[in-house]
Amino acid sequence: MDITVAIDCMGGDHGPHITVPSAVDYLRRDTEANVIMVGIPDAIEAELRAANSELGPRIRLHPASEVVGMDESPALALRGKKDSSMRVAINLVKTGEAQACISAGNTGALLATSRFVLKTITGVDRQALAVILPTITGHTYILDLGANVDCTAEHLLQFGVMGASLVSSVENKLSPSVGLLNVGEEEIKGNEIVKQAAELLRHSGLNFYGNVEGNDIYKGTTDIVVCDGFVGNITLKTSEGLAQMLATYLREEFKRNLLTKLAGVIAMPVINSFKRRVDHRQYNGASLLGLRGIVIKSHGSADKYAFGFAIKRAADEVRGGMLRRISERVAELSHHSQTSPEKTTK
Repeated sequence: MDITVAIDCMGGDHGPHITVPSAVDYLRRDTEANVIMVGIPDAIEAELRAANSELGPRIRLHPASEVVGMDESPALALRGKKDSSMRVAINLVKTGEAQACISAGNTGALLATSRFVLKTITGVDRQALAVILPTITGHTYILDLGANVDCTAEHLLQFGVMGASLVSSVENKLSPSVGLLNVGEEEIKGNEIVKQAAELLRHSGLNFYGNVEGNDIYKGTTDIVVCDGFVGNITLKTSEGLAQMLATYLREEFKRNLLTKLAGVIAMPVINSFKRRVDHRQYNGASLLGLRGIVIKSHGSADKYAFGFAIKRAADEVRGGMLRRISERVAELSHHSQTSPEKTTK
């Protein structure tokens, strides 16, 4: 299946120095993919030459005269930079020239611009950020990761529907399990919004596991973990901080003396295998769900290897028909809520 993705080549900490060669490498692996590189032409063409590549049928250039800064106000970027590489890449998805957009740029600006340009799918109130985290059994998807700090029970239900649609489309799982992040597994635990969300999820037709706790995320208890953006973002940043601390401790212990350095050399194959298994770069690419187009947010500091996974994530979502699945499931949910006994008896 031929697909076309638009890449905001100017976004991120490194801009075209990372995005352009990463896209070129990805095209060599995926022969059915095409890219539209959006940004300042001179900068993109220079990186193409450095990567021993050139413009052609599979690599097109779409000029954009402006760049959204990583610390720029989302509101100012939305109103004042209509020809930014980020805005133009999203516009290409809206017009149908591209089926997905990838940006490593300013997260707030990407969220605001994507919603303004693409709008949300009918029946979806809010967009949500979903990421993949490694687990003992493989990996799990968690959403929302910060797009919505305050959520209602209905929003959490919609996140569950969108998360299940995402997993179904990219992993061919007919009925992925959904867990609701809470302070305990018991139904009586949690605040009122979480309790209401659990009740809605229980009668949604999804494969709802029930409440899950923080340690269930890395156990891989469920395929999807649902939470509001406040809780999700803290969970993600805490996990990143813990990983950095453990890596620092490990390096310090192996460098402590000659004996520990020798032990480190002997253990190097195991250490390298462990690093490959938990390498955060292979999980790069947060899916912005609920919009009428596929948008992937790459980490701003992603290297060439990591950015390639964000491109792959976009391609997988297009090929899996994610937008269609979300639209269908949301429509089914809306119909179910309108015809449920609770509604008809009121």
